[in-house]
Amino acid sequence: MHGAKQRPAGAHPGQWVLIAPEAATEFPETPDSEPLFTKLRNPSTGEATLYLFNSGAQQLFEVKAFHEENRSWFIGQTVQQDGRLLFVTPMDPLFLILYYLIKADKEQQGKFQPLDQVVLDSDYPNCLLLLKCADVKQYIHHITEVKEIGSQKFHKYSQEKTLKWLKKKVSQTVKALKSNNITVGERVYAATFISSKRITDTEEDYVRYAHGLISEYIPEDLSKELLKYLGLPELKSPAVEPPLKMPGRRHAKKK
Repeated sequence: MHGAKQRPAGAHPGQWVLIAPEAATEFPETPDSEPLFTKLRNPSTGEATLYLFNSGAQQLFEVKAFHEENRSWFIGQTVQQDGRLLFVTPMDPLFLILYYLIKADKEQQGKFQPLDQVVLDSDYPNCLLLLKCADVKQYIHHITEVKEIGSQKFHKYSQEKTLKWLKKKVSQTVKALKSNNITVGERVYAATFISSKRITDTEEDYVRYAHGLISEYIPEDLSKELLKYLGLPELKSPAVEPPLKMPGRRHAKKK
């Protein structure tokens, strides 16, 4: 995908080699609605992360980069020095909107506000495009309480609704893991350095692993609340015990 045209502030110029679904690179209906690479806040860390909006910003995609040293691409008659291979996968925009809802809830003490006054960021102005994504208005009630005054809707973050929504996401992830015959038990315990000789995965293993995947897209505090909501005890690595001291050899006294 080429980036010859001028892009809005915060957009990422250039060209890359990527693997993406057709929906991510569909031809734009108008010249000003082409697919857009841009940096937004990571919903877990708040740090800059690369995303892709498709034509007309109807759908959001996560961009993951695979990088090897000394790699480049030949594109037409030119050499692309950026040798990264980008993987583009669909991303639920509610995760990114959730970051701003939680932030506004803390700063405004639970005040109801229009979404376009919540999803604002001077460092990442393209965050407003999140509200253009299809189905956001339809599904935003899963993570907010809503009040209507006339024709205008006001929202505020709801942790109770969000935990229910996240639990559904965990269940969907568990179903996908099982249907693809992905084993998870060893990975769960390896992440906490706890040894396990389990041969088959338990339901708890799947739920715990799915929780870990979902936690990559939510703040740490919310991840801990979700763990409690799922009824899972927190895994703790066993304390490393100091080595036993061997008794020193007693030397026989010379008579």
